[in-house]
Amino acid sequence: MGERSSYRAIVVGSGPNGLAASITLAEAGIPVEVYERNSVTGGACRSAELIQPGHLHDIGSAIHPLAVVSPFFRKLPLKDHGLNWITPPAAVAHPFDDGTAVLVTKSVSQTASMLDSDDRESYHRLMRPMVDRGLEIVSEVMYFPRISTHHLRSFLSFGYRAVRSATGLAESFFAGARARALMAGLGAHSVMSLEHRASAAAGLVLAVIAHSAGWSMPEGGSQRIADALFSYLIRLGGNIITDNEVQSLDQLPPCKILMLDVTPHQFLKIANKQLPGSYRRRLNNYKYGPGVFKLDWILDGPIPWKAKECLDAGTVHLGGSLEEIATAERAVWNNHQPEKPFVILAQPSLFDHTRAQGSRHVVWAYSHVPKYSNFDMIGRIEAQIERFAPGFEGRIIARHATYPSDLEKDNPNCIGGDITGGTQSMRRLIFPEVSYDTPIANAFLCSASTPPGPGVHGMCGVRAANLALKKMKVIQ
Repeated sequence: MGERSSYRAIVVGSGPNGLAASITLAEAGIPVEVYERNSVTGGACRSAELIQPGHLHDIGSAIHPLAVVSPFFRKLPLKDHGLNWITPPAAVAHPFDDGTAVLVTKSVSQTASMLDSDDRESYHRLMRPMVDRGLEIVSEVMYFPRISTHHLRSFLSFGYRAVRSATGLAESFFAGARARALMAGLGAHSVMSLEHRASAAAGLVLAVIAHSAGWSMPEGGSQRIADALFSYLIRLGGNIITDNEVQSLDQLPPCKILMLDVTPHQFLKIANKQLPGSYRRRLNNYKYGPGVFKLDWILDGPIPWKAKECLDAGTVHLGGSLEEIATAERAVWNNHQPEKPFVILAQPSLFDHTRAQGSRHVVWAYSHVPKYSNFDMIGRIEAQIERFAPGFEGRIIARHATYPSDLEKDNPNCIGGDITGGTQSMRRLIFPEVSYDTPIANAFLCSASTPPGPGVHGMCGVRAANLALKKMKVIQ
């Protein structure tokens, strides 16, 4: 086939990174075709009536702090394509056994007031300098390891704190149990043992976003993010081919640029014959992190929290003290099932009335488990919710359980149920194991395995696509 037919970009995978890469290439004037194995776009960013008609559940991600502050998403006209954000009064609630809770709101002072008195000033000292430059710091994180000299001082201040372990940060800044527990819950989003260096990084980023912008959810479910990106791509002239799984690069027509929203082991499978031995060994040695066990419920009313203020939060962290949360995450890291799992719960229908019918509510939650675990975590997760919301189990109308293997079956990027694209570590944060370019001259990786890593923000796709444009000399 001639140059005319190969002057196109092909993108494999229509998750947020694949769609972001597609849009970046289309905005540069490159014809784009996207191949998606499922019947709808979105990857882990999808919604469906999992249990009963009229009750909308998020298949993967539910709350999207990074999406709202993403440098790429912020510049796109996604509202014109049907995306509306809902921001609950509190980003996250962390309840305790005594019936009280700490809420992280946009106000640093309000959040600090819920901590033990000796820790209120310490919370200000930790958070205020970062929150004052919140969007700058988030932007630098999205482009790391490249650091702009314009924001160098604020980023280095953030980095000094972020490279610590979550437990080390909590214990060095705070004396009281409430603040320490709050920081542990935020740090557990790192999917690392909380004693590991840099496990504080994810929690600090999320805290900065909570105070700067809140943790938002898309009205009508996470699918609306993918739908808006898809709609904008179509306006740019792009095309998406669904129900088409790419199992080998030989299936694809000639193209100028090939973007792959896949993790290293998947790339190894579909491009094996075309890769040199040393690169194949490197991909084969790539490590994946713990999995998740996810539950969705339909309830006959709101969750009956002992701490009523939890009803103001879109996300609730369930795990009690720093010591309990650290024990649970350490068990997972050591390939054991946690007796008392740390649970991340979202209650979207409190704020988005399109999600359920009448007085019913939908609830989404997960805990970390060893990858490929087939252990039934329903009882342990529901016990943690019942602990802080007596009567929860009596409100359950129906539930849907998703095991780690189910996650991978639905989305092959979730190897063994790993939703982060690979084992998280300080080394990986500073020295990424996977780069965008590959030994195949026109092929580039753009999944969450590449910088800046996991989250619905599109920046892996954007950065990979910009590198592709530069290397392929499509733009001068």
